[in-house]
Amino acid sequence: MRTNTEQAVPEPEPTRGEELSPASAADGPAVDGPAGGAVDGPADGADTDTDMGTGTGTGTGTGTGTGTGTGTRERTPTRVTLRSDLRASTVDGLIALIVTGAVFALLYARIRSRASSTATVMPFMADDPGGFWMYFLSQAFGWSALLWAWGTVVLGLLLSGARPAWLRIPAPRLERLHRTTSLNTIALIVAHALFFAAELINHDPDSWYGSTWTAFVESFVPGGYASGTGRIAIPVGQAALYLAIPLGLLFYVRHRIGARTWRVMHRFVIVVYVLSVWHTLLYGTNVWYDGWFRTSVWLLQLPIAALFLARLLRPARRSQRLAAPGAHPGSKAGWSLRLTGRLLAAGTLAVLLAVLITGRDGGRAEPPADTSSTHNHD
Repeated sequence: MRTNTEQAVPEPEPTRGEELSPASAADGPAVDGPAGGAVDGPADGADTDTDMGTGTGTGTGTGTGTGTGTGTRERTPTRVTLRSDLRASTVDGLIALIVTGAVFALLYARIRSRASSTATVMPFMADDPGGFWMYFLSQAFGWSALLWAWGTVVLGLLLSGARPAWLRIPAPRLERLHRTTSLNTIALIVAHALFFAAELINHDPDSWYGSTWTAFVESFVPGGYASGTGRIAIPVGQAALYLAIPLGLLFYVRHRIGARTWRVMHRFVIVVYVLSVWHTLLYGTNVWYDGWFRTSVWLLQLPIAALFLARLLRPARRSQRLAAPGAHPGSKAGWSLRLTGRLLAAGTLAVLLAVLITGRDGGRAEPPADTSSTHNHD
């Protein structure tokens, strides 16, 4: 409290731009101030649970020059909640469903015309595409999940690195979009797995409870699917699902686990994306063989690799910048690890460029001699 025995002079109110600065809800880069200047208050998506502006004005004064008076102003923080983000994700979710419907129509048309590789791997589906509509819908949800995961990673890299000059969208809006696409990615992955299980139940001659249990084991238990490529591809997809759920939802309890712990764990989101791409290339029958469809999957990885390399070369946090070995504030092991990460990112970018130029990535060049499957019902 401040006392003035001559005259009560209240402190000026803090300007709106001084009251609150948004903290990034992406990868947690620390910055010297809000990007793009001060803002009017907590924007949508700002991580405001630890940022609070407080204005305090006190003064004293009476007719005799003595006396006290106190006024205190405190801003109550607004914490982003799962419920609010679920409401905000409605539009994004509707768009995801529309895209899924369009992908389903494309896959169905390609299988009917036998233009899809699926017709080579499982010709019985091309003979009766209407009988396997749940399988094609599962594929459509899988493709939408991969596309939404791609967008989530791109937004995260844009938010966590140095802000590009061409990016005019305010950071709080990008943060909220990053969170809503993450939630919808989880929903799309779950729908992909559920329709895959429903397809297994639909074509299982056992009783409903027996077929349901078998489908559950094959779809959700690692190692439960013992047919062909699925022995590897299915557990990879399951790992992506079981990592995506906690890593996506930990944001909403970061005030309990600590912001630093959350930031460290949030970086493993890129692992979910890598597993998703790997699962797609291994098990997506419409991209089994080299061609434009498979090359398009690799094309999507180019901007992610470029943004990731830029994120490492120009990190927002000063502590993450790679100085000369002698000037590095941390240990030599830490410096070597940061250098290795940058070299790996550059190498990945070079490999992607080579794949796009040659159109080959080591995938199947022709149908295998044995395309049998335990779920081949022709």
